[in-house]
Amino acid sequence: MRVNWRSIKWAKNSYAALYAACEQSGILLHETNKPADDITCYSLNSIDEPHYRDEIADAGCITIVGGPHASACPHEVATYADYVVVGEGEFTLPALIRSIGDGCGHVPPGVCSGDVCRPSTSQVFLPAYRPFTRVKGTIEISRGCPYHCAYCQTPCLFGNRMRHRTIEGIVEAAEHYRDVRFVTPNALAYGSDGTHPRLDRVEALLRALKGHRIFFGTFPSEVRPEWITDESLDLITSYASNRKLHFGAQSGSDRVLRLLKRGHTTGDVMHAVDLCHDHGIIPVVDYIFGFPFETDEDQNASIEQIREVARYGKIHAHYFTPLPGTPLAGTTPRDVLPEVQNILGNLALRGKATGSWIEAEIRFFSRNENQYP
Repeated sequence: MRVNWRSIKWAKNSYAALYAACEQSGILLHETNKPADDITCYSLNSIDEPHYRDEIADAGCITIVGGPHASACPHEVATYADYVVVGEGEFTLPALIRSIGDGCGHVPPGVCSGDVCRPSTSQVFLPAYRPFTRVKGTIEISRGCPYHCAYCQTPCLFGNRMRHRTIEGIVEAAEHYRDVRFVTPNALAYGSDGTHPRLDRVEALLRALKGHRIFFGTFPSEVRPEWITDESLDLITSYASNRKLHFGAQSGSDRVLRLLKRGHTTGDVMHAVDLCHDHGIIPVVDYIFGFPFETDEDQNASIEQIREVARYGKIHAHYFTPLPGTPLAGTTPRDVLPEVQNILGNLALRGKATGSWIEAEIRFFSRNENQYP
């Protein structure tokens, strides 16, 4: 029985992780650019899902779909896919493939098929799985997030409890690279519960990676603004090669931050920017425009803060996408003010802003979608 993986650009890290997990179970995934016998697996987000729906429905093979969109909308995806993996796939995908191969008709926990949907009964113990083997990917060091940001799908996929790989496992994976980059919801939360910093564990990790060029707190391992301190910046400047630090403000309005349940204030953002400047670090700060409850005053507050941030740093701006599985699912984004678009455009011309603040899909289908800041 041949098991294939549908090649999708944004899902390369998912392919790397699931290739390693399936290989560990004696199953090899073969990358393909179209559905192929006997089984073809997909990982879809909510932006690209409409582009693959018909292909999956018309496939002449068994189809398995996972990823953020499938986890948030399993019953919808089950109308056109044979099987839907809900949540993490390291254990569930090999178990499902074995069940299909045995022909027993058993649907494992964490899988939907037709009218049958079995909830997952466990979470992945990260140290039990390598982040990648033959198919290389970015090193995922942590998973899960205790925050409840209203626009974010991470808890839907990975839950609210942070889990971490061991330092030994991370060092082993890093031996495949000279430049080491990480995947994590918050790089500075490594080794912690996600709300109380354990910088001793962060330092132990960075020290163990001596001899590599370490990029820590850059895409795709951003940090949170309130975690940026003199002590944490000293670690980055002492051990890491990057002189940029990527973190999320999301709005320059405290009212919007409260509604988003971000867990930080606009004051935390500006304090982080000032600390970065003091330590010779360029802050790269995320903002989202178009929340359904955002007023003109809120957008203008974001722009005022952006003007201040741009004095020392750079802006990464996005247009809000109401993702399924989040508290803001099903809401309608509001328009971005013309004057806001003009200011962001002028900052982009000056090399101070990047992103897609008018059309959300651009960042998923652009050739530059995976560039590191």
